[in-house]
Amino acid sequence: MERVESVDTAVVRPTTAAQRDERSARNQGRPTLEFGQRVPYDSYVHASTLHTLQRTLSGDPGEMSFLVVSQIMELYFKLIRHELIQARDHVRADQPWPALAPLRRAALHLEGLNAAWQTLRWMTPGDFNRFRDLLGEGSGFQSAMYRQVEFMLGLRNPALIRPFRGSAAFDELTAAIQEPSLWDEVIALLARSGHDIDPELVGRDKSQEHEPDPTVAEAWVHIYRNDGPDNHLRMLGEALTEVADRFGDWRYLHLKAVQRTMGAKTGTGGSNGVAWLQRSMGRTVFPELWTARTDM
Repeated sequence: MERVESVDTAVVRPTTAAQRDERSARNQGRPTLEFGQRVPYDSYVHASTLHTLQRTLSGDPGEMSFLVVSQIMELYFKLIRHELIQARDHVRADQPWPALAPLRRAALHLEGLNAAWQTLRWMTPGDFNRFRDLLGEGSGFQSAMYRQVEFMLGLRNPALIRPFRGSAAFDELTAAIQEPSLWDEVIALLARSGHDIDPELVGRDKSQEHEPDPTVAEAWVHIYRNDGPDNHLRMLGEALTEVADRFGDWRYLHLKAVQRTMGAKTGTGGSNGVAWLQRSMGRTVFPELWTARTDM
């Protein structure tokens, strides 16, 4: 299970509905203004800490937008990974119905992530060039949390862990790529549910990227032919499709943002920029859910 960071319960004190009603009556319906210590909201959200993390490298006012949106995206990556882990654990336990809720939340979080690109549409190549050189070799390609999301979705390339050598992220990514992805667990669930899945596929090396398999596609064809209200596997397939669809939107919007701000220039992380992103988009998430649609 994913490790969840604990909240300082010594500062964040639980209250009951009766206590809240009593305080509201005492305040005559007005919000509480005196706490005598740290504001409870900040104790929980740590907003005062978050607002110290925006350290721009230039005097350009537009850089703040670029930095804050990048940090927002990092938080969304963490949230999406959290939901995918919950879904994977339910699938592993033969519980497709409970897996639907975290998958639906993940799809909505991806919508929020994708909306973040809209707030950078003001940035022209000239705007970006005013501070781009100061970023050095820093690149979104180096986001460890984004790699965690890709690994959970089944997009795996062990070479992409190499930039993190010497950091805690390296050990975390190495462990993550050895664990079955969400899609690996879905395929194993299909096999346990009686579908004729190639046994070698179930027992394969999970650190390598999954290649589309016709037995998995055929299983989804059979699942989708039953449109009854109790077909939880069909519901699982649709929830997974929504996640894959929204993730595809993310990759497309990333590509368009790069084209808009830097054209076909070399990326700050050393890649060939747009061309690298275009190749990455060719790696399909949950591929058999898409190929099976041809035969449905």
